[in-house]
Amino acid sequence: MVPPLRHTVTNLFRWISAVGRAPRAPAPRWSAAALVATALCIARDIAMRFGLDAAASAWARHLPPRLLAVAEEVTVFGLSGWFLYPLAVILIFLAALPEPPLPPYLRETMALFGARVCFLFTAIALPGLFGTTVKRVIGRARPFMPPLDDPFVFKPFAWRPEYASLPSGHATTVAAAAIAFGAIWPSCRAPMWLYALIIMLSRVVLNVHHPSDVVAGALVGVVGACLVRRWFAARDLAFTPDLRAKPGPSWQQLDAIVHAIGQGSVKSAD
Repeated sequence: MVPPLRHTVTNLFRWISAVGRAPRAPAPRWSAAALVATALCIARDIAMRFGLDAAASAWARHLPPRLLAVAEEVTVFGLSGWFLYPLAVILIFLAALPEPPLPPYLRETMALFGARVCFLFTAIALPGLFGTTVKRVIGRARPFMPPLDDPFVFKPFAWRPEYASLPSGHATTVAAAAIAFGAIWPSCRAPMWLYALIIMLSRVVLNVHHPSDVVAGALVGVVGACLVRRWFAARDLAFTPDLRAKPGPSWQQLDAIVHAIGQGSVKSAD
């Protein structure tokens, strides 16, 4: 294995080991409000299946073509690749960087930046992987599958896209992204949730998911991202044990890191 590739793989395994290490401090317990909110979401999801799903399917089949065309354009922005591919590229790029001589505070800044990117990737990827597996096990029919307007058609373990309606993968992705990005940058919570709601609505408008599929997907995304956040916090990665995001790097610190890496590359070339 060539040295640069070995260096990259070594760093990636080092990060995986850090994420999988034993907790340094217990994360806070789930609050009663969080448990109640989760129970209400589940109850609402069950209730929606007894009326709203069938009505939404019938409504979506009579929408104007222009609205459907807009929804087709919008819904692609809910694919997980919009988040996971760039984050994966950044992780690989960081792992491949040479290790320049840095003062301790800049080395800690660089490690924190890597931990943030790792958290974002994990908080979006794991709920998505869980939802993708579960939906194929459940085997709920898409709203457009006959008999129309019947939300109780299931073919468990069918492993076919038309029987992979519950939960919505798009809803899982955007809800997890809203939680993950909002956990690090609270100021972006409102626009992220607006984006998430638009994507969720597009899935119902296109009649590829029932409303309850979207709610279930959002619940998977929210709970999954919150669990990943607690996992990182317990290991003192990106978050403090009380779930607060650690302060991010300043532009001056990033500039100093880039300058040090540049100097290191020049010296190695010489």
